[in-house]
Amino acid sequence: MSHDSPDPLIAGYRRFRADHWPAAKAEYEALAADGQTPHTLIVACSDSRADPALIFDAAPGQLFVVRNVANLVPPYEPDGQLHGVSAALEFGVKVLNVSRIVVMGHAHCGGIQAMRDGAPETVQDFVAPWIAQGTPVVRRIAETVDPAEVEQASEEAVVRLSLDNLRTFPWIAEREVTGTLALTGLHFGIAEGMLRVLTRAPRFEPLS
Repeated sequence: MSHDSPDPLIAGYRRFRADHWPAAKAEYEALAADGQTPHTLIVACSDSRADPALIFDAAPGQLFVVRNVANLVPPYEPDGQLHGVSAALEFGVKVLNVSRIVVMGHAHCGGIQAMRDGAPETVQDFVAPWIAQGTPVVRRIAETVDPAEVEQASEEAVVRLSLDNLRTFPWIAEREVTGTLALTGLHFGIAEGMLRVLTRAPRFEPLS
């Protein structure tokens, strides 16, 4: 089967069917029959340059991935409104019983740049109010760190904010206390392909 197609999605699908599917067929059949049991829920940015499955070389069924602008987790607010991130967290924790939640930020994040500089006029309906939840934290960072470090420090600060908000969910906080659920903060450097991890240090440290 030819992989050539003017449509990059169709071309990619054809490569998948020809090059990947034959070896993975049994694995996919087992996932279809037995259901998914991912070990980790990842909250990541929608940015096309920071794909969690690729970064972690994950097989199908291993990661439950939630992606949105600037890898934000809003606080716990069960008010009957539409909460996509919170719904995914509830399903991943309560139904799939993941053992870890990772919040992964990344370099050159446009959402976090918009927190610093303001959202473009063309995205005021949804992007502007969404990123507003991180704006105070990011602007505080901009006032306290060296200008050369503001970009990455801001991205790290939003990961911390999302982790703090995760702990406002009672069924996440309880599982973390009992040791059945671990929370991890990461930052992916696009240019160097390196992950940095949140530790007790002031800034994220390279993951060995």
